[in-house]
Parts: sequence; structure tokens; C-alpha cells
Amino acid sequence: MQTPSYSIVEIPPLTGKKRARVRLKLEGRLPTIYAIGDVHGCFRELMEAEERIREDARRTDGDALIVYLGDYVDRGPDSASVLRYLAGRHDDGLARVALCGNHDDTFLKFLRDPSGWLHWLGPNFGGLATLASFGIDVEEALFQDDASLTRAVPVNQIAFLAGLPIFLQAGRHLFVHAGVKPGIPLEQQDNEDMLWIREPFLTNGPELPLVVVHGHTPCGEPEFAAGRIGIDTGCFATGRLTVLKVDAAGARLL
Repeated sequence: MQTPSYSIVEIPPLTGKKRARVRLKLEGRLPTIYAIGDVHGCFRELMEAEERIREDARRTDGDALIVYLGDYVDRGPDSASVLRYLAGRHDDGLARVALCGNHDDTFLKFLRDPSGWLHWLGPNFGGLATLASFGIDVEEALFQDDASLTRAVPVNQIAFLAGLPIFLQAGRHLFVHAGVKPGIPLEQQDNEDMLWIREPFLTNGPELPLVVVHGHTPCGEPEFAAGRIGIDTGCFATGRLTVLKVDAAGARLL
């Protein structure tokens, strides 16, 4: 495999601050980036999206990188297959960066402390669908001990969830799950905002010299708004998994 013309580096935290999740930045000649919106357990649609990406990348000069915007689990039918795929090895020549979504973060917290995160099992999260995809009897989920739940999810997938970065900056584009708090410098952004925020980000945009590519907020069509591009098209309900291609020519749907 040819050595890429870019590198991915970790942005160091501010002095005295501890971060649970790393922040990444691309340096060097930027690759063609294919951003994939919220998957939510839709493994078949993910495979179809990646095939479209491979076909396009074969016609594109230079390096190619897939960036997943988070929310790999919950609601859809096959979160287990999605995690198994993303946490595994790939031999198609495409580099990959998987970012953290609020559902992924909450699933990890549930695995570590089920009794403290029971709301993940509620209808707002769709966690029962995730447990079912791992073969866990949903009626017994509340009565299993922590070790039983953790054994149902492979160790490498738990490590994958724990290691998901919070964002990737590539030139003037910022790839992040939910968005950012408007007007706050990137180095001062809070992880919880970047996992959960909707307003005022959706209305105001980032109010930073960046174009934020994000998911988290479902929309009928991808949203190209001031300073942001939203590509969560609610795949678990619509069957539509959006891919955004970003390169020197700009950003457009694949």
C-alpha cells in the first residue's frame, strides 16, 4: 500500500485539562474525504455506501479517507455487525477514521455501569435493539450482571468504543458528530457539546472560520447551511445513508 501524503496527529489538550477522548487533525496534503452520516445499526446500508465510495475512489487521484460521524449503534437492526465491521481490519486500500457519537458514548457507559445508565434501554435511545443484535434477551437485560453484559460484546469492540476520537479537523472542514458551540474557539469546545448539541448551533452555525460536517440531527435531506453541512438522513427509519465527498473542489453528495 502506498504511503499516504498526509498524517493524522492528535491535538494536545490545553495545559491542566484532561480529555476522555482525543481530538485529531490532518496534516500534509489533504486526501479526498468521504463522510458517512449516522449508521444506527444499518449494516446493509453501510455496506452499500462503502461500495459507492470504493467505486468513486477508483476514479479519483490521490489518497482517500472515510470518516464516520458516529452513532453506529441503537435503533437499527444490526448494531453488532456494524461494530464488528468497523472494529475489524480492512483490505480495500481506504483509510478510515471513526468518530464518537452520543449513542456510542452512552452504550459504552452502559456496558461499564448498566444500573447507572438504564435510560439507554428506553425508546429515546433504542438500546434494546443493540442488545438484541448481540444476542442478549431483552427481557432479561435488566437482570444480567455487569460481567454478563460485557462478555456479550467482544473486547475489541469495547476498546473500539473507548478509543473513538471526538473530532477530525481537515483544513477548513471539521468533522464531528453533533456540532460545536457557536463562537467558542475549537480548543475550548466541550466534548459533551460536540456529542449532543443542536441549538444554537443549527441556527447560528459554528461562528468560526470552519465548515462543520456533522450528523446527530436527522433531516429529510442533507442540509447545506451557513458554516455547516448536516448529513444525518435518519437511515434507521428512511433507509438512506448519506455520503458527503469533500476534496479541493468543495463538498458535494456522493
